[in-house]
Amino acid sequence: MSSWAEFEKDAPQLAATVRELMGRHRHKVLATLRKDGSPRVSGTECEIRDGELWLGSMPGAVKALDLRRDPRMALHVTSPDPDERDPSAWAGDAKLAGRAQEVTDPEVLRRFEMPGEGPHLFRVEVEEVVWTRVEGDELVIDSWHPGRGVERIRRK
Repeated sequence: MSSWAEFEKDAPQLAATVRELMGRHRHKVLATLRKDGSPRVSGTECEIRDGELWLGSMPGAVKALDLRRDPRMALHVTSPDPDERDPSAWAGDAKLAGRAQEVTDPEVLRRFEMPGEGPHLFRVEVEEVVWTRVEGDELVIDSWHPGRGVERIRRK
């Protein structure tokens, strides 16, 4: 697994695109695993800071409890609907997957100005990043995994 900075170094163009897409919308969709292994989706915010991708949560939020129990997660960065007359103008969707490790160091929490008592802060170790978009009459998918670099798939 990799930090955001390692992903950025290995795939700078894809990282810049995904960062830009992430910046377009404050809220993302976070997928976690419940106790029974079934999926849960929650709204969340994230931030890239100091070469790391960070997720925060209010105290006792079920998504935070899910991540404490099982750190596997996925994040989906939504986008506006494409213009049906010009699908290539759509910026696309970004997704990433990895493991979220809770950080409890009081100094780190203070630097993030986490509100209230007992907030949760997680640093994400990135294991997959995907950008999906339309080019002409093709669906184009760029994906990155540590050690494999960027791979592109085109589908008509």
